[in-house]
Amino acid sequence: MSLFLKEAQFFISSLKIIPVKTPESIKLLFPNYTWDFYAKKEKKIYLTFDDGPIPEVTEFILDQLQLFNAKATFFCIGENIKKHPHIFNKILSEGHSVGNHTMNHLKARKSTLSSFLENVEKCEKQIKEHTELKSKLFRPPYGQLSKSKLIELRKLGYNIILWDVLSKDWDKNTSPEQCSNNVIDNSKSGSIIVFHDSIKASKNIEIALPKVLKHFTNKGYVLDKI
Repeated sequence: MSLFLKEAQFFISSLKIIPVKTPESIKLLFPNYTWDFYAKKEKKIYLTFDDGPIPEVTEFILDQLQLFNAKATFFCIGENIKKHPHIFNKILSEGHSVGNHTMNHLKARKSTLSSFLENVEKCEKQIKEHTELKSKLFRPPYGQLSKSKLIELRKLGYNIILWDVLSKDWDKNTSPEQCSNNVIDNSKSGSIIVFHDSIKASKNIEIALPKVLKHFTNKGYVLDKI
C-alpha cells in the first residue's frame, strides 16, 4: 500500500484531524463516496445533521429550517429513532429526508463486517417502521468505513454520503462564530455540509445555524435535501 493511500485512510478515519474543507485529492481517491453535488451546477446547498433525533435540539433545527423554507437530510441513529419517534416523524412530516447512521453510532474500525452490517440493518428497521424510503442513504459514524464494509453496503443499495464541508460544531474549541464561518467561507453550490443535532453541538448550533441559513438564503441559494 502506498504511503499516500495510508495517509488518506487515516484522514478518513479520524475526525480530529480532518480539515473543514475536504481536499479534492481525497474525493478523487475515494470515488465511491458521495462528497458533493458540484456536477449538478445548481445554486443549492445541502445541509445534513447527524446523530439525532434529540429532544429540543432537533426540534430547534426543524423550526429554523421552517423559518427559511429550507430542507435538509438527517442521518439518524436507530436508538434515537426508537426513543423519540415523534421527533423522527416530525422530520418526515416537514418534508426532510433521512438516512441511516447505524443503530448505536457504531465505529466501523472496531467492528467485524457481520456485526457492523447487522447494526446498520437494525437502524434500517427502525426507519422502515415510519417510512418506506425511496433511496437508501448511509453515513458512517466518524466517517470510518473499510473497503469490505463499503462493498457490502453498496450491494445492499446504500449510497454512502460523506461531506464537502464540516461545521465542526461538536468541537468544544470551536466557537459559534467560527462554526458559522467554517460553513459560510468554505461552501459553494453543490456542497454537502455537516452539522449535528446533538447535545454536544447545541451551543454552537443555536447561534451558527440561523446565521448560515440567513446568509445562503440572502445569496439566493436553495437549501435542499439529498
